[in-house]
Amino acid sequence: MHESEYIAGQTFFGRSDPAELLARFGSPLYVYNESILRRRCQDMLRIIDYPRFVASYSIKANSNLHLLKIIREEGLSADAMSPGEIVVLEQAGFRPEQIFFVPNNVSADELRFAAERQILTSLDSLDQLELMGKILPGSRVAIRINPGIGAGHHEKVVTAGERTKFGISGAQLFQAGRVAERYGLRIVGINQHIGSLFMEPEPYLRAAAYLLDQVERFPDLELVDLGGGFGIPHRKLSGEQRLDLRDLNKKLTRLIRAFTDRHGRDLLFKSEPGRYVVAECGVLLGTVHAVKETGQTIYAGTDLGFNVLARPILYDSWHDIRIYRDGRYLDDSETKPVTVVGNICESGDIIAADRPLPDLEANDVVVVLDTGAYGYAMSSNYNNRLRPAEVLIRLDGEPVLIRRRETYEDLLRYF
Repeated sequence: MHESEYIAGQTFFGRSDPAELLARFGSPLYVYNESILRRRCQDMLRIIDYPRFVASYSIKANSNLHLLKIIREEGLSADAMSPGEIVVLEQAGFRPEQIFFVPNNVSADELRFAAERQILTSLDSLDQLELMGKILPGSRVAIRINPGIGAGHHEKVVTAGERTKFGISGAQLFQAGRVAERYGLRIVGINQHIGSLFMEPEPYLRAAAYLLDQVERFPDLELVDLGGGFGIPHRKLSGEQRLDLRDLNKKLTRLIRAFTDRHGRDLLFKSEPGRYVVAECGVLLGTVHAVKETGQTIYAGTDLGFNVLARPILYDSWHDIRIYRDGRYLDDSETKPVTVVGNICESGDIIAADRPLPDLEANDVVVVLDTGAYGYAMSSNYNNRLRPAEVLIRLDGEPVLIRRRETYEDLLRYF
């Protein structure tokens, strides 16, 4: 599996195999590959050829402390959506100037939380800008602009345009300036985010051009955050092609350099990759416990309920699946439609519907690809199920536990 991701002769799982990892750490299990994570970080640092460019990892995709330390080592800064994310970033060694607080509909206490730590905050509505002005007049702030252009693999992940809760519209920017002037707020940054998992660069480039057109409105501007949402090929086994980062680099660099040549402003440019950084470095392992036929449907019942991986029920998301048995991956040449389901008491607890798979048996290992982003981060204790462990395959091929599996005592801890 991950044929394109062999590392120095080793497979994704280093010196182990999926069955060995489940026997050692329990099922289900999230597994991450350090080498792939580091390479994806390096990809994101190269999307613009410009000296004052920073890639800020959006930690909502995966906030495991040990992965964050690796991401920081590779030279990325970070975006946070909550005080909790700020705390974890601080623990991972990120400095205040490396953290950008980009919240949505938060309280005065949360705004103070970031300000007390000298962390720049972006406000995404006139009301939030007004609130900041009332509690912390004279502050340095950023604002999130809705460029009117959205993109993404599902309507629930499109974060710009007319049907989204995010950002200050272009029609409101004059009013935003008046609010800032009233409270002595200095708008030093503007940012945007158009959506998640886009595979063509054009919408991102159009939104970037729109954001650059707004720069002249803000005389105190220091940074322009172009957003993230860079997609990865979730249908690898069918030959889906990658986002062409060289093409994106060429066009984005041309756009930025034309802007700086025209205006002569020495601004810091940022991006907000999340999924691209961590999705492909992670897989989810689980176990088949029952196979049955109901009507015309073959069900493979696993321990991978939507408490473990929520993306398929939230967004109808596709994840490639491989089946591992007796020391090898099963041949995909002879398949039949199989619906892979979990162990949650909900009819919608489906990981993959009518997926062409080999004949499955109890105790087969299910390998779900590209689950490093929004996998563990969205997991829950629904049905009082335990969250799984997380394991990192280090550069030397050795597996290391980076978050333990929950226990039944953990379920009772807060009562």
